[in-house]
Amino acid sequence: MKIIEFLADRLFGAVVWLLCGPTVRSRYAYETPGPRVYYANHSSNLDALVIWAALPSAFRAVTRPVAARDYWDATALRRFLATRLLRAVLIDRRSPGRDEHPVDQMRAVLDAGESLLIFPEGTRDHDEGIGPFKNGLYHLCRDRPATELTPVYLDNLNRVLPKGEVLPVPFICGVTFGAPLSIQPEEPKAAFIARLRTALLELRDAPPRASTAKPVQATGE
Repeated sequence: MKIIEFLADRLFGAVVWLLCGPTVRSRYAYETPGPRVYYANHSSNLDALVIWAALPSAFRAVTRPVAARDYWDATALRRFLATRLLRAVLIDRRSPGRDEHPVDQMRAVLDAGESLLIFPEGTRDHDEGIGPFKNGLYHLCRDRPATELTPVYLDNLNRVLPKGEVLPVPFICGVTFGAPLSIQPEEPKAAFIARLRTALLELRDAPPRASTAKPVQATGE
């Protein structure tokens, strides 16, 4: 990582942590940075940044969010954050080209030994619920069945940056990492998608508790 990205990693991570102050909870001890797929509920444009800030630097260095090109390429600041800091996999939601299908882009990241951060709802929810999942994770895992899937539940991010707002509002939020899942042999698409969504719902509904498993830590490192 070049010096400007290194400094931005430390500085911007600290800003995100100061602004949101997320409580990070773990349900499983992750011993290696990846490759794996983190998948999370989507309620704010800060979601990817908060999960990124919750990861240790070794995990951040190999984790690439999957993000909408039309949003993150719209301004110079967003473009810097997406391409230089987060190294996001930018997806064209409007007219994906034949040579850059989203699943192909994600497959290439896993094949390179890196991790992905995905929001399978495909859009931000409006009622603090978890909406239906799109099928991209199924197609990705069907092609790469050894892929480890980590559910991540985000709490209160929609209050930090409500939809339609430009400036974030300081508010305590939570990030809960769950135990990994993987696709089962011959598992039907509907059953697989339902199982992933259920894992997120269980993290949402589980009572807060301390954990001795520490795959993540505050980004003050």
